[in-house]
Amino acid sequence: MRQPAKGILFITAMVIAATVLAEEGGESAGASIDYKLLSTSKTSTMQEEMSEAAEGGYRFVAVMGGETSFGGSEVAVVMSRPLDREPEALYQYKLLATSKTSTMQKELQEAADAGFEYRSQTVFKTTFGGQEVVVILELELDKPIASFEYKLLTTKKTSTMQNELREAGEAGYEFVGFTVSKTTFGGSELVIILRRPTSD
Repeated sequence: MRQPAKGILFITAMVIAATVLAEEGGESAGASIDYKLLSTSKTSTMQEEMSEAAEGGYRFVAVMGGETSFGGSEVAVVMSRPLDREPEALYQYKLLATSKTSTMQKELQEAADAGFEYRSQTVFKTTFGGQEVVVILELELDKPIASFEYKLLTTKKTSTMQNELREAGEAGYEFVGFTVSKTTFGGSELVIILRRPTSD
């Protein structure tokens, strides 16, 4: 099957970015916005690139993982900043990427304890045939740190997820995102991330 062109991946990411900004009202109507598109075939380098962009006043908008026309796999991130104010570092970013979802719960909570909040997630194909779950976390430097407890639900059988979601909801957890990723063992795993505020 022919793979989607690299340009299509980028254009789709830009469309998502524009949609998110419109829905969240992230920038004032009619204001000029500068976009930065980051892409890499190695998730280990994305956090560094995002941090460099954040130092220049950019904020995360959207992330997408996908195949390019060259047969590789890339993660693309869109960031933006308004042009009507001086660039300043207002955010810090942390990227979590793992092919073992059993380790993600701990990493998520450690980041949350340091003040980072969930922003988005995607999947990224590895060279070993499986997929990594990639989670973007953001720390807003000029506001009080919000305290959250995270829960990660994973299953290869979607029929079992209903009860797990209901139980989590009854315990006060709020759904924040999900992905479906193919494991190195040939199966597909549904990964859902939830969180609830914690009392001081």
